[in-house]
Amino acid sequence: MTIFEITQGNSPVILAFPHTGVTMPTDIHDRLNDNGRILADTDWHIHDLYAGLLPQATTVRATFHRYVIDANRDPEGVSLYPGQNTTGLVPMTDFDGVPIWKDGEQPTEADIAAGLAGFHAPYHAALAAEIERVKAFHGIAVLYDCHSIRSDIPFLFEGLLPDFNIGTAGGTTCDPTIQNAAVDVAMGAAEYTSVLNGRFKGGWTTRHYGRPETGVHAIQMELAQSSHLATETPPFAYDRQKADKLRIHLKDILARIETVALTLAHTKRGTR
Repeated sequence: MTIFEITQGNSPVILAFPHTGVTMPTDIHDRLNDNGRILADTDWHIHDLYAGLLPQATTVRATFHRYVIDANRDPEGVSLYPGQNTTGLVPMTDFDGVPIWKDGEQPTEADIAAGLAGFHAPYHAALAAEIERVKAFHGIAVLYDCHSIRSDIPFLFEGLLPDFNIGTAGGTTCDPTIQNAAVDVAMGAAEYTSVLNGRFKGGWTTRHYGRPETGVHAIQMELAQSSHLATETPPFAYDRQKADKLRIHLKDILARIETVALTLAHTKRGTR
């Protein structure tokens, strides 16, 4: 099976999609229970939502499902949110805390090791290579990590999730002007709600790669699925009308981030 898909572009912006994949080895699928086979925790249609919004952006998309191995988790298994409910490298439950594996078929340490070697590591090697390629060309790279999640998940958070959830690990993973570019558009988007570094402060991808002092910036966008899906339950259908409205603001966010990145790159070159 294909592990990832890459489209190379000339923009300083790289779009990463770690959770839109739905493929998995047959032996893993066969060990999931009926609840697990719904694949409810997929970032449904996110790569379609962003398609064409920034034509010259590089995209790196994992095609495997997060139940094989979660590409946005620390390979050492360190929790992103200590003390809060979350899921690990290979989830034991879905986001509602309901088991996804058949009795006696839960993943072993050997399964996790195989997932890290066969899926997690190759995906991140590809992503890291694209970051280096873009940085070599521009002197700067901006990793924009694309996510979505159901808007109402009591197991993970209280109340309804805002539409735009921007994560920069407390402002540490990117230049403030990049963060502000996203925040300004999200906050100004009529009929939408937004938050900066709320429940989702940026996953392992954002925290691992975001090193502004080296010229590599990272920002995560977690979208509430109610903003672009017809329903947040099966069949998780894409709502074209909702999506088209949302895409206007996402396009603006990406364009502004790209402009800021090019300005930062120009400034950096001028100070050498």
